[in-house]
Amino acid sequence: MTGGFRAFWLLINIYHIRAGTEAGLLGIYNFPGAVYATDGSNDKGVMGAGYYKLDENRGGCCQHGRGEEGNSSNRAELGAACLALEDAKRKQDRRPIILLSDSACFLSSSQNWIGEGKSPSMWGNPDADIMRDIVQLLRERIEQGLLTIFIKVKAHRGDPLNELADKWADGGRQSKNIRWSLLTNRPIFSWTETA
Repeated sequence: MTGGFRAFWLLINIYHIRAGTEAGLLGIYNFPGAVYATDGSNDKGVMGAGYYKLDENRGGCCQHGRGEEGNSSNRAELGAACLALEDAKRKQDRRPIILLSDSACFLSSSQNWIGEGKSPSMWGNPDADIMRDIVQLLRERIEQGLLTIFIKVKAHRGDPLNELADKWADGGRQSKNIRWSLLTNRPIFSWTETA
């Protein structure tokens, strides 16, 4: 193949790859607002969070502190969503937002804060520091009349947006930007066994 025909063939293939993915089937690529794919990474005791913003072809990431109190993939996933919401606020993006996440745990923990008459508490939540930031960012968006939609996508299935967010999250584990590192002052117990 040569010239324009090859470029056209590549464009058609990219379209079919996108259209055949979960995000493509949902029409995400044609969404008139901002689309963020988010992901967390937890490996060898180090947590990272990252996001990818579709319309600007860029992302961001950070490393999570507080690993000495224990690691959780949910903490990293919460951090990724918070980073994306902070980015939208910083950019003063007044469009609707879709946040794609491959974490059912993150989405179910966020569900506690949705709807009238609910009275959840941060008490006892190991990730209250991040959840508090997310709730505040969502409140601000609601007060401005801005729509925010969370969508669950399958992990590691070749979805381009999820794979890009995954790369940013992996990069977050090496990032010098360390967030949410204040200790909770809860007791940490350890023991050693003697022979």
